[in-house]
Amino acid sequence: MEKYSIYHSPLGGRYTGRDMQELFSSRRRAETWRLLWLWLAEGQQQLGLPISQTAIDQMRSHMTMSDRDFEIAETEEKRRRHDVMAHVHAFGQAAPEAAGIIHWGATSCYVTDNADLIFLRDGLDILRPKLAGVIQKLSDFAQTNKNLACLGYTHGQPAQLTTMGKRACLWIQDLLMDLRNLERARSDLRFRGVKGTVGTQASFLQIFKGDHEKVEQLDETVTKKAGFDSAFTISSQTYSRKIDVDVGHALGSLGATCQRIGGDIRHLAMFKELEEPFEKDQIGSSAMAYKRNPMRSERLCSLGRQLVNLAHNTEDTFAAQWLERSLDDSAVRRSSIPEMFLSADALIILLNNICSGLVVYPAAIKRRIDEELPFMATENLIMAMVDTGGSRQDAHEHIRVLSYEAAAQVKIHGMDNDLIERVKKDPFFQPIHNIIPELLDPKTFVGRAPQQVEKFTEAGGEVQKALRAYQHQLASAQTTELRV
Repeated sequence: MEKYSIYHSPLGGRYTGRDMQELFSSRRRAETWRLLWLWLAEGQQQLGLPISQTAIDQMRSHMTMSDRDFEIAETEEKRRRHDVMAHVHAFGQAAPEAAGIIHWGATSCYVTDNADLIFLRDGLDILRPKLAGVIQKLSDFAQTNKNLACLGYTHGQPAQLTTMGKRACLWIQDLLMDLRNLERARSDLRFRGVKGTVGTQASFLQIFKGDHEKVEQLDETVTKKAGFDSAFTISSQTYSRKIDVDVGHALGSLGATCQRIGGDIRHLAMFKELEEPFEKDQIGSSAMAYKRNPMRSERLCSLGRQLVNLAHNTEDTFAAQWLERSLDDSAVRRSSIPEMFLSADALIILLNNICSGLVVYPAAIKRRIDEELPFMATENLIMAMVDTGGSRQDAHEHIRVLSYEAAAQVKIHGMDNDLIERVKKDPFFQPIHNIIPELLDPKTFVGRAPQQVEKFTEAGGEVQKALRAYQHQLASAQTTELRV
């Protein structure tokens, strides 16, 4: 088949949802341009310009791009080396009564930039509820595991105990910031509107014979038709590429979060404490049949890294613009902006799938705690000796000597950590021998982790407040299935 003979982006073929692919399709782009031309003509007609109703009706009846329309546009673009004028020509053939007034007073960026702003807005609207769904799933996981003690790590080394639910809350907190960033980027978006060649609206002022009020009314009318509350008062030929930077930062930050979460899951899988979903017929390695590689989390890190780097592209493009505009932004934005959104969509779909089936191994977690807890418990042992009237310094010295001996057993001889057995055999610690099991209970080492999870995730907490606006979508949310 022909589709196997040419390159297709794996983002579309393997990883992203259909809704995001359709948003950035050639068809959606071309049909949005036609909508923008219709809105412009309708506004001009309403303000008294000589545009017939027949022209408007013909435009309105050809909002859908036919395959023939695309063929005409492609032929014209090859001839004229101008994509917008190629589509003006194709639209004019479909709506001949409007051929003379399509794009009246406008510059190419009237359709390209306004369409891009619509795509930024709609892309963020696709991502936000999906991300809210991931946060809800992780919140459920955190509540389920709020009391499950596990090793906490600093510097890559065992530090103190936390709980599996508390660790998930660290991920949730980062994702909540990403959700806030997407919401903020969405609310900050404004329309470019009807601004003319270098943003001065000179062409429209000429069309309306110097009537400034009608120029402003046209700008406001088209802005409202596009579904925006307001347009930028100031623009050049383009909307400021700083907008792309702001949106890129929000998306790139999400990419960084996904890398962080994926890395944590991969480490925990290495410790055999936590695993991502692994299907019945899934193969972990072509050579080593026993392996259960964390391929989803590895993909999460891979695509997250790509998204972070795509976001950097927006900064370079913004910085490279000259004066009122230069065209060196066009080709790169044509690929980088869709790929940012497709990458973000792929990451959220993947994260949803992972968080829907995380597998926890309490026995493996306990084994690792048992290996490290004796050292973590030394402070409790010292304080217990002080409570019985002993010297804190004497207790510290005894623990220090016994700890070094137990560490040598583990590191040099490959034996189990026998510190507690040594403490039980040492007459110095006889006053606390009967309470040693109590001093070693993992639940006494997790501090307020369970209570923090409850406060964070339950009714009235930060998570539920942030998700309140998405309750309708969450009610029908499902676990996403991966294509590969």
